[in-house]
Amino acid sequence: MQMDSVKYLIIGGSAAGMAAAQTIRQQDAYGSIAVLSAEADMPYFRPMIPYVVTGKKSAKDIMLSGNGPYVATGIQILTSARADSVNADSKTVSINNTWRMSYDKVLFATGSSPYIPPEIQGTDTNGVFALRTLADARGMAARAEITDHAVMLGGGLLNLKAAFALLARGVKVTLVVYSPEVLSQLMEPEDAGLIRIALDRAGLKIKTGLAAEGILSDKKGVSGIALSDGSELPCKMVCIGKGVRPSTAFLSNSGIELDRGVVVDRHTACNIPDAFSAGDAAVTFDPVTGQRITTGLWTNAVEMGRCAGYNITGKRTAYAGTFGIMNATQVADEPFVSMGIVHTKGTDYEVHASASGATYRKMVFSPDGNRLVGMTLIGDIAGAGMYRYVIRENMPVKEIKSLIISKKLHYGHFM
Repeated sequence: MQMDSVKYLIIGGSAAGMAAAQTIRQQDAYGSIAVLSAEADMPYFRPMIPYVVTGKKSAKDIMLSGNGPYVATGIQILTSARADSVNADSKTVSINNTWRMSYDKVLFATGSSPYIPPEIQGTDTNGVFALRTLADARGMAARAEITDHAVMLGGGLLNLKAAFALLARGVKVTLVVYSPEVLSQLMEPEDAGLIRIALDRAGLKIKTGLAAEGILSDKKGVSGIALSDGSELPCKMVCIGKGVRPSTAFLSNSGIELDRGVVVDRHTACNIPDAFSAGDAAVTFDPVTGQRITTGLWTNAVEMGRCAGYNITGKRTAYAGTFGIMNATQVADEPFVSMGIVHTKGTDYEVHASASGATYRKMVFSPDGNRLVGMTLIGDIAGAGMYRYVIRENMPVKEIKSLIISKKLHYGHFM
């Protein structure tokens, strides 16, 4: 069996892996770096794949290497290279069951994979997607050519972005959500009113309180879905957005500690020497609650990847952690920020919420009222970065609390 060797081996070629590779090269100008990517495509900006569905971007337009900060040279990127197993004692990785690579130091940055509920029958039918990869985007774009109606299972952010990509192509879209409202992981149902109005205005049909039991098919693939209320909904495409799970199965017999994802310390190090992890694959911590969490955000993965790049080259750097919930984006032209603790029903958190015709604002304080621990802003997101700083630094807010509540806090108050 062929054996190659490298100083720094990065398993995973997305946000965390490429950010780490860039940082490693900045810190070590000559050490050999290899990045293994299971995908056939070269690394790309994953958040931009909905634009491939719409046709506004091509695969070439969203490539990582040579764009933005990803300009480091001398990094070997191997595509269609799936890690099958890791031997931490011999510091070797089996790739595609055909060859091995030895390393001095390794970073596990394999990201996450879509969760496909096993109780839904027919998820392997032609025309079923989970928009996670560039290959998925190409498949959805091709299927859209013969699709007049698509059904999205799940009301999370990625499914909403996929829905709007299809709407932009003239495909009718229905969102089927088991929760009482969309974006249930990012905000409580009563907080999502403005988002729901924007979605309705944009032409997205939404069915809540329902689950899919099976996907119907004919010789051309998807023909509809069977719902939990006994009804059937005709369609020619289904997109499943039921969350993600860390892609760590290849580490099951490696001796690397796993708990949902790869367990790391605050310096991104694993439980064995010379092994690190970052991004969706890693279990990190929430700076507000202190709980161990995984996260699926691109920006978090980049930040953690950079931190791992410093640590793997010997520049000891602590990772500040990531919020269990942190999103700043827009849906149907409605900007929103959701951060920290936002689900407060039945708890003793102190909540200050206000709404106008075009904005919604919810600030969540600790039970003793001394710290800001979460927020939801819809419509007007001014000052979100400032509030993020207050939450992340776990700042006492006694002197500025009234300013936070009244929207009068500004950067001058930190001078």
